[in-house]
Order: sequence, then structure tokens, then C-alpha cells
Amino acid sequence: MDFLLKPFQYEFFSRAMMVGVMVGLLCGVMGVYITTRRMSYIAHGLSHAILGGAVMTYVLGLNFYIGSGIWGFGAALLIQYLTGRKVYSDAAIGIVTTASFALGVAIISSYRKFSQNFEAALFGNVLGVSPTDLWVVTVVTVVLLGLVFVFYRPLLFWCFDREVAQVQGVPVFAMDTLFALMLATLLVSTLQVLGVTLIISAVVIPASIARLISDRFGYMMVISGVLGAVISFAGIYLSYYFDIASGASVVLLSTLVFGIVLVSTRFQRRRKRHTPSLNPDHLA
Repeated sequence: MDFLLKPFQYEFFSRAMMVGVMVGLLCGVMGVYITTRRMSYIAHGLSHAILGGAVMTYVLGLNFYIGSGIWGFGAALLIQYLTGRKVYSDAAIGIVTTASFALGVAIISSYRKFSQNFEAALFGNVLGVSPTDLWVVTVVTVVLLGLVFVFYRPLLFWCFDREVAQVQGVPVFAMDTLFALMLATLLVSTLQVLGVTLIISAVVIPASIARLISDRFGYMMVISGVLGAVISFAGIYLSYYFDIASGASVVLLSTLVFGIVLVSTRFQRRRKRHTPSLNPDHLA
């Protein structure tokens, strides 16, 4: 038993587990909206765009969370603005996110002495989260899950079909703005945990697994959130014994679970297809 509990004797590891579970839960719930709305590319792009904001915030001496959050929110709104101006959504994402990312890289290359500080932003460092990061992630998790609970139905309509949502009286523009703000807040708060290169997996993979298991939106959110939290916990825990990066461990474990569920659900569907239905006439 002592062997199994050994990682928890370190305060930084226990803190990492708490942050990892909350990030997994939050990314899992938000990921269902993102994948259903087919916004995975936006989330992936924004995570890179925020790097530019993080660098600018550091150079200007501003608070990381406030500066990067405003930058991410502005980038999300700019993408939506360009999409409504005869620019394809994927092109708008490419323009805004690569420009912002390039700005961050240009500043880093000019201030080489700062480059090491942004390794966590690129690749994540969940074991290096501070007590302040823990509080920030806790507050963000409570606030965003509260917003999901309050705006569940409007976001559900908005998520599936904007035109139908508008007919049903859902303020589509307000939902666009609200979700852009929620997405930017999610990405900024989790940036230093998983990094811009791995964060999209925490958003997409649990939601994709939930989609394979259930077609009901509410169940998908519950399954995705629970899976995200459990996989994050297990991934960070296993990283201690396998001596590998925690972020990579979480991503690899979630990918493994996705593969297992994919094969299992396909096998079950194939077996149902080949199983003859029970006919009452055959019992006579």
C-alpha cells in the first residue's frame, strides 16, 4: 500500500493531481460542445494564438491570466468576425492563429533569455503548477461549469443548428460571444498544465469517446467529464512510475482508451447486426 501511495507524499504531486482532475473534467464537458459544433480546429488554433498573448503579457509585465485571456477572447471574436465577411472559417482560423503564434515566436526569438519560461506554455508542466494556479483552475472550473448549467439549453440549440436556434428565440450572437469567452478562459487556465501542443487532446478525445458510447447529449457531457477526470488522474499517476512527462502520459492513455472503446463499440454493433432478431413465430 505504501508503494501505491508513495507519489502522494509530495505536495507538488498532490497539487498536480487535483489540478489535472479539474482540468480533465472541465475539458471533457466543454469538449462535447466543441466537437458537436465542429470547433476542434478553432480550439486547437486558439491554444496557439494565446501563446502570442502570453508572450506579450510577459513583456508588458501584465498578469498572465488577464492578459492572455483578453488576447484569446479577442482572437476568438476576430475569427468569428472574419468568418462572417466571406472568409472561410478554416481560413480565418489559420490567419488569426498563425499570425498570433508567429508574433509570440518573433518576440521570444528577440528576447532569448525569456524562452525557457515559455516551455511550460508549449508542452505543459502539470507538476510545476503553483498554489495560485490551483486556485485559478478551481475558480475557472466552478464558474464555467456554472455557466454550462445555467445556459445548457440555449447552448444546446446553438451547438446543433444556429438557424433553428435563432427561430427558437436563442440569442445566437450572445451565445457566440459567451462561448468564445468560455473557450478563451478554458484554454488560458489550462495552458500551463498541458501546453498548447497537448491541450486539444484533453478537449477532443474524451468527448469523442463519449460520442461513441452514447447519442444523448446530456449523457455525453457526463461521460466525457468523468472520463476526462479519471484519465487525467490515472495518466499523471502512471507518469510517476513510468518516469515520463505527465502531459504526454495523459494524452497517450486517453488515446489508448479511445482505441479500446472504438474497437469495442464496432465489435458490439457488428455482433448485433449478425444476431437474428427474436421472432415470436419461431417460439410457437
